[in-house]
Amino acid sequence: MSAELDFVARDTRVTRLDKTFRWPGGRHVAVILNLAYEAWSDGKAPGVGPMGNPLPAGAFDTNALSWGHYGVARGIDRLLRNLGRHKARASVMTSGVLAERTPAVLKRMVDEGHEIVAHAWAQDVIPATLTVEQAKADIDKTTRAIESVSGKRPVGWISPRGTPSRDGSRLLIEAGYLWQGDVFDDERPYIQTCDNGRIVAIPLTMEINDLPHAMRFGRSPRDFVTMFDDLLANVLASEDQALVIDVTAHCHVFGRPSGAWAYEAIVKTVMERDDVHVATRAEIAEHVLKTAG
Repeated sequence: MSAELDFVARDTRVTRLDKTFRWPGGRHVAVILNLAYEAWSDGKAPGVGPMGNPLPAGAFDTNALSWGHYGVARGIDRLLRNLGRHKARASVMTSGVLAERTPAVLKRMVDEGHEIVAHAWAQDVIPATLTVEQAKADIDKTTRAIESVSGKRPVGWISPRGTPSRDGSRLLIEAGYLWQGDVFDDERPYIQTCDNGRIVAIPLTMEINDLPHAMRFGRSPRDFVTMFDDLLANVLASEDQALVIDVTAHCHVFGRPSGAWAYEAIVKTVMERDDVHVATRAEIAEHVLKTAG
């Protein structure tokens, strides 16, 4: 393993995995099934919606707000049912405000074996725009809210937009977090060491992610499955070092019938294979620390 200066976090050392690292069973490919269960603060609307024409400056986007609420109203139930059919467990990025709005859903996630990933208080709360004190308060508020209704304290954090405070790793270590997913500079995890401890950084790979796939690039659900199948086939055939493939569905995007089938098709594929390691992000972090930390 080698150490280098992290280009994002202040006073943080990075220790990357060497080429001998493997997932359980000697596998070199791991797949993480992610869901994004997201909400916005009262009076806030998503910055992305299904309509292409912009509103006049200052107008509240009621269309985007209604579109974003689909994940709570329908999408989360459909995607959890799809996972359950294949006995698959996901890492569910969850806005803290949903602990207040839908406590039974968070309890269901834990009861069904999924990992709840703290995703800040709401999608409009971007840690990079906060002071250190505000970022720390958001971590505390979100963590306590999720734990209070789910019965389980989250050990992993991913910021909205994947855009952390520059002090994010240190603050998450202080709050007792095991891993964070606000990095994009690798396809496998690594360890960040700050002055107050260490944390596993698990990059959130974006290639198989429904939000940019559908909303930015306008690709179809069938393309989603094809892209995954092609990616998996190629990394199994041509890569010989450990890596992670993230498969991510947002409950308000591919939680709809038009996209849920595509996410489920990928879930079915990976759950039937024995040459890939399917795990939650917490399990990935624990394996990294056990074998390389």
